[in-house]
Amino acid sequence: MSTGVLVVDDDELIRIGLRAIIDAQPDLRVVAEAADGAEVPPLVARHRPDVVLMDVRMPGIDGIQATRHLLATSADPPRVLVVTTFANDEYVYEALRAGASGFLLKRARPAEVMEAVRVVAAGESLLFPAAIRQLVGAYGPAGGDRLRGARLTDREAEVLRLMTTGRSNPEIAAHLVVGVETIKTHVGNVLAKLGVRDRTQAVIAAYESGFVTPSGPA
Repeated sequence: MSTGVLVVDDDELIRIGLRAIIDAQPDLRVVAEAADGAEVPPLVARHRPDVVLMDVRMPGIDGIQATRHLLATSADPPRVLVVTTFANDEYVYEALRAGASGFLLKRARPAEVMEAVRVVAAGESLLFPAAIRQLVGAYGPAGGDRLRGARLTDREAEVLRLMTTGRSNPEIAAHLVVGVETIKTHVGNVLAKLGVRDRTQAVIAAYESGFVTPSGPA
């Protein structure tokens, strides 16, 4: 089965370009387009896309508001991949905090667009540790409290630190010399204890709380 994608951008040329890239792949297809975040909920309900490519800046309902509303009101929301002109942008940071699984630059090469869609459709987060560290440093509130009271075990804390480096489950498993299924369990426990949807929000919480810092573990 192909992965359904909803393209949301107020620039028609961007939408045309993304559609051309996505529809050229046998495993991907654009199910609908929108020019404003207000159009997203009904289109998601009608077409049930797996991934939403969401422009972060739009004149009506922007990508932050649309992402937050979608994830709060949908029982089984699609994954959201923010599309942006600038990586170091407060809008990008707020969209990630709202629940987006990653971000993609508008100047990304076609191969990068396709890979990003496939990664988030598979349930993974598109993590750029250096970029997230920079975003949190520039825009994140000091002393975030999502880790307070989480009561992570020592092993869960170790797994979270490795998650902040962008390592995948197999890479973490190899580093800790344990099975991948064991790491999946630890990651699931970390997300549940932090009350976050995916790895991106877990990494942001780790930086905001001071659990890890730009120079390394706190």
